[in-house]
Amino acid sequence: MAIRLGAGRINLFIFCLLGASLVAAEPAARSTLAMIEDLPPRIVLIIDDLGHMSRAGKRATSLPGPVACAVLPLTPFAVQIAEQAYIAGKEVMLHLPLAPIQHDAIAAGTIFIDTTRKQLARIFAVDIASIPHVVGVNNHMGSMLTQHPGHMAWIMNEIRQRDGLFFVDSYTSEASVALRIATEKGIPATRRDVFLDNVPTEAAIDREFRRLKQLARRNGVAVGIGHPYPATLTYLERILPELSSEGIQLISVAESIRYRASLANMSAASH
Repeated sequence: MAIRLGAGRINLFIFCLLGASLVAAEPAARSTLAMIEDLPPRIVLIIDDLGHMSRAGKRATSLPGPVACAVLPLTPFAVQIAEQAYIAGKEVMLHLPLAPIQHDAIAAGTIFIDTTRKQLARIFAVDIASIPHVVGVNNHMGSMLTQHPGHMAWIMNEIRQRDGLFFVDSYTSEASVALRIATEKGIPATRRDVFLDNVPTEAAIDREFRRLKQLARRNGVAVGIGHPYPATLTYLERILPELSSEGIQLISVAESIRYRASLANMSAASH
């Protein structure tokens, strides 16, 4: 026997179904948000500008935990430091020199705004070949070049051709398009949140490290970049063993990229 409902009853029936589904979805959304909030905060640390000083490189590669080591190409101790980092189980990164807006000292292997596509490919190949065990790339300087979509697309094409490499935008300019283009090219990528030692004193480094931890607590994960200054290395040697007691995890760059993607997916599922 067919059951016939009037228009008013049909509308009421649909309304009740929609209401029930929304009520069911609301606890699920709250559950997902609670899950995100309950996850331990995580930080990433990268030490830049390695390659010029053997002793500082040894200290950087001996830091506790998965501290990534970004090595400048064509530097006297690049191979030695990369080998030490690899043996220590740390990520080795090509610290790729890119043209700044203004700087007195330009590193060897720098890519400039007037570098042609063919020249860029050759420079990148030489730079990355000078450092063993590279798993990722981040920019050295680059406040000028990272603003130029054309050159950044060329660089990302070079990175993409070498399977598995990730990219970190050191974010030396707020106008940088590097992260956007890396993402568009399908390259695993992230961006720096904090420079630890623009002022290389213990008090300033401590202030920036605290800010890094605050960002990690707020956003789930945060990326900090430091340099092989004596004050930075001494501070990190002392503070890193204390992170676990604060409930903060130190993770690798690659893990942080996967983690940020999972947080984004979880957040999208909660809306």
